[in-house]
Amino acid sequence: MATFVYRARTATGQVVDGTLEAENERMLNSKLLAMNYIPVSIKEQKKGVPLKEVFGRFQKVSLKSLTIFARQFSTMINAGLSLVKCLDILGQQTEDQKLREIIANIRKSVEDGSTLANAFAQYPHVFSPLFINLVRSGEVGGVLDEVMGRLAVFLEKDQILKSKVKSAMTYPTVVLFVAIGIVIFLVTVILPTFMEMFAGLDVELPLPTKMLLFISGVMRRYWWGLILVFGLGVFALLRYISTPVGKKQYDRLVLKLPVFGPLNSKVAISRFSRTLSTLLSSGVPVMQGLEVVAKASGNEIVSEAVLTARTSIREGESIAPPLQESGIFPPMVTQMIAVGEETGNLDGMLEKISDFYDMEVDTTINSLTSLLEPVMMVGMGVIVGFIVISMFLPLFTLVSSIK
Repeated sequence: MATFVYRARTATGQVVDGTLEAENERMLNSKLLAMNYIPVSIKEQKKGVPLKEVFGRFQKVSLKSLTIFARQFSTMINAGLSLVKCLDILGQQTEDQKLREIIANIRKSVEDGSTLANAFAQYPHVFSPLFINLVRSGEVGGVLDEVMGRLAVFLEKDQILKSKVKSAMTYPTVVLFVAIGIVIFLVTVILPTFMEMFAGLDVELPLPTKMLLFISGVMRRYWWGLILVFGLGVFALLRYISTPVGKKQYDRLVLKLPVFGPLNSKVAISRFSRTLSTLLSSGVPVMQGLEVVAKASGNEIVSEAVLTARTSIREGESIAPPLQESGIFPPMVTQMIAVGEETGNLDGMLEKISDFYDMEVDTTINSLTSLLEPVMMVGMGVIVGFIVISMFLPLFTLVSSIK
């Protein structure tokens, strides 16, 4: 319903102004005539966008909320409830406000005759191609409850994997920021106090102290320039990564980093195997499944290897050789995939690969954490030690000159 501002005349010729709600101007005219008013002018009242709606556009549906949604949907469908009834119940009980609004719109689309998959496809920023394709295959095969159950398991494992990687990155990130904060405090606050003390003593400053003093002066006088250069550098880097060439080079670098490269490769292999296994076991054709996996991989190098394998299958060849030639998938993975193709149990073999690499990710994260702790502490100690020694070196020079 829209709100209209109107001006009208009564039967006696008196001019009246007011506001009314109606679906359109024609309906408003009917309302005014029913009130014995003769419309003179009608104008729709523009509504400002509520602040909640503005921020709601940037709000994302969490992976945890989607997992709960899929699990509960599977349970209710298995219990014999209709799609509309399931969506109605899920919309009422979900705690995610954004997801609640989306479920309400999906329920309306289903009531209007749309398929569930097409209704989900209206929200590509919430429901991934994997989610939509699995739902479509479940609707076609009449096994929507089983498919939603598999999807819930997939989302749960994916959430666990992301949490492990995030936890591995949290510690070094926190230590790095703490170290940077300590260094900035020492250089910009503590060091100038020492320099003022040494200025009146006519002491020749050692080279490390002069270097540190120069850095301190630059940071104190031109801090705004440093922030500007850093911001422009980050902006330029993000713009370059957003281009196809930059994204590809960045993804290749991510897989070849000295410490984090092996971890990223194992995460990519685990995600590829689990996604394709879930699709195949739900009845999605191999060609369509590989296309979905390529889009959902999140890494251009992995996506390119998967699309090459898809082309190989179209030409009547096997999926394993192109994956091996990409250099991303180890021989063990490609051999297991080849065996899965030969035995007709590719989805089961991919699930085993995924479970194996989940354990590999756990091991790698534990090793990475054990390695980063001493490295970060030693690095921080060296930097802080250099600053402290540089500040106290003039004292040693002063004592030597007094002697």
